[in-house]
Amino acid sequence: MAPPVSIWESLAVFAAGIGAGTINTIVGSGTLITFPVLLATGLPPVTANVSNTLGLVPGSISGAIGYRKELRGQRARILRLGAVSLVGGCAGAVLLLTLPSDSFDTIVPVLIGLALVLVILQPRLAKALRRRQDAAGSDTGHPDGGPALLTGMLFSSAYGGYFGAAQGVLYLGLMGLLLRDDLQRINAVKNVIAAMVNGVAAVVFLFVAEFDWTAVLLIAVGSTIGGQIGAKVGRRLPPTALRAVIVTVGILAIVQLLVR
Repeated sequence: MAPPVSIWESLAVFAAGIGAGTINTIVGSGTLITFPVLLATGLPPVTANVSNTLGLVPGSISGAIGYRKELRGQRARILRLGAVSLVGGCAGAVLLLTLPSDSFDTIVPVLIGLALVLVILQPRLAKALRRRQDAAGSDTGHPDGGPALLTGMLFSSAYGGYFGAAQGVLYLGLMGLLLRDDLQRINAVKNVIAAMVNGVAAVVFLFVAEFDWTAVLLIAVGSTIGGQIGAKVGRRLPPTALRAVIVTVGILAIVQLLVR
């Protein structure tokens, strides 16, 4: 059973939810903000991860709604990518619940480290996308990414259902490299897919996993606010400063997990 949460810890979780909702909508990787804060309140890693996933669902939906303009004309793409992503997200959630908790304690620092590498490399992925699109002819490549994108989204979503830090960055990297489309439209699809994957994992967790309702509600409200903030500034704000915050907090999370 988790220890009682103080008013200051509650405020910290709420603020982390706002930050995560904002960052998830703009870049992805908001879990690297909320997860270490939940650990700091005394929640066990698996309980913190489940509570975080549940709490971030409203924020993902909020961010997707904020990007609704860029979603126009992408229904078929969302249905196709969403179908395989739902399967992957469900598989990841089941893995979290079936593997021993000691396995999660061991794996998560490695996952966070890999997520931080992806966060750092994301600008290079975006530049590679622009160079690829500039060099490619109009008939080059599959218009919807083909089997390579479907396979990548399946495994990325399984990762998202299991933990999810930098899940959005994975989606941006895959779709950015394999789709010939505007980055803002790709980001809009990323927000919808993330909401779907987090949602299916949350449904699984609601029935069979242990979570903390206080943490869930605080993150849910905060991330919903953050999703709207992220949608407003995401088209204008360079993500460099946010990326620096994510990396810093992620490193602190790794240290905290290793010394528990």
